[in-house]
Amino acid sequence: MIVLKRIRITLAAIFFIGITLLFLDFSGTLHQWLGWMAKIQFLPAVLAINVAVIIGLLCLTLLFGRIYCSVICPLGVMQDIFGALGMKAKKNRYTYSAAKSWLRYTMLAVMVVAVIAGVGSVVQLLAPYSAYGRIATMLLQPVYELGNNMFAVLAERADSYAFYTKDVWMKSLPVLVIAVVTLFALAFLAWRNGRTYCNTICPVGTVLGFFSRFSLMKVYFDESKCRNCSLCSKNCKASCIDYKTHTVDHSRCVVCGDCLASCKFGALNYGKKHSGQTGSSDQSDASEKNSVSGSRRSFLLATAMAATAAMAQEKKKVDGGLAVIEDKVAPSRQTPLTPPGSRSATNMARRCTGCQLCVSECPNNVLRPSTDLLHLMQPVMSYERGYCRPECTRCSEVCPTGAIEKVAHEEKSSVQIGHAVWIKKNCIPLTDGVECGNCARHCPSGAIEMVPSDPDDETSAYIPAVNEARCIGCGACENLCPARPFSAIYVEGHEVHRMI
Repeated sequence: MIVLKRIRITLAAIFFIGITLLFLDFSGTLHQWLGWMAKIQFLPAVLAINVAVIIGLLCLTLLFGRIYCSVICPLGVMQDIFGALGMKAKKNRYTYSAAKSWLRYTMLAVMVVAVIAGVGSVVQLLAPYSAYGRIATMLLQPVYELGNNMFAVLAERADSYAFYTKDVWMKSLPVLVIAVVTLFALAFLAWRNGRTYCNTICPVGTVLGFFSRFSLMKVYFDESKCRNCSLCSKNCKASCIDYKTHTVDHSRCVVCGDCLASCKFGALNYGKKHSGQTGSSDQSDASEKNSVSGSRRSFLLATAMAATAAMAQEKKKVDGGLAVIEDKVAPSRQTPLTPPGSRSATNMARRCTGCQLCVSECPNNVLRPSTDLLHLMQPVMSYERGYCRPECTRCSEVCPTGAIEKVAHEEKSSVQIGHAVWIKKNCIPLTDGVECGNCARHCPSGAIEMVPSDPDDETSAYIPAVNEARCIGCGACENLCPARPFSAIYVEGHEVHRMI
């Protein structure tokens, strides 16, 4: 049985490292090899209506139990790491506790209602994959980028260009705080009590736990060999083994193998239980069946509602080493800008889990987490550090939920996400009396033309005129406008995108 545990740990390490690298790698080169790891996460697959993945994960659970939670889910694996550190500090630290089914199904119902209502902030706080994405993007990626920059400097001195520097900047202070709080809370709970979050709060764990009760392969007791030593209960991070009654709560068991490895008498087995074998695991299932029959009905209703809802839906810059260029300040947009491929603000709100993968992968520093309470942590666009280049489709390629649908390179320049708005009081031909035209020169869609400020005087200062029908909202004009701190031209978002 130790072999089973080693296999589980090996697979968990592969998935955990692979998904972490997806969030750390800003070059996008790893996505073509590891992108599938994000798309087989349960909640993103549900929101993307990826039927094949959903059926595959449910079949996996019905065959082997909740191995998704101990192998594929990065947040689950992270908790196991902290739990292992707790076991090193104090061995045999866990105890059996009864399932808190009322809390589990209540949190699942809250998640379903939040998805239907489009309250993204609640979805993001409860989604396990998104919680780990925030931790990786906000805390681990800056460290990774700083290390990359150090190698880039060393490589440059050796006349090598194997690395290139990457700006390290704070994408969102509120989301950074949420990531830190999440990390410390989960670390404390896992270090002290093991899988507390997975078996009380996590909606994915609740759904898979319901199906794992009917799994073909289970952990079960052989009462004839059990000596009631309690080592299985004391090593169960899910607190689901009651050695006194020889029962295992299979809705909480994540098939980690710790109990199998700790049993010295071979009283615990993993496999298909034959009818002639002794043991009372079936008694546990029957007891739970009676105790949570009301919760099961709530779960089935919540699942049906979820299916219906899813189907319905810094660093200073210096000019020539002479003068410090003042940083740009983001304008106040009446309608937030969402990435090309998101189709509309409504589609983004209902399908995005705020995992931050698109934010971490954006090569132009355009995407950052929203600070709006209703859409907290969902990606929005702003052009202080770059603009959305017409040839770039990275965010649509990495999104696992379908919140940003894949956009072909040839159609990217035809997706209108907003339009440019000129601000007369900021335009330097009028304020400083100098020629400019930067916005018109760099507009990739030719939507800006320089015209005389006085139609009757050809010698008057030339100012930009925006053709809103041709503007795609890429932000090149806003980003490259020399006016500081507020640009003389900015992009106002559209609630619904359209092709032009």
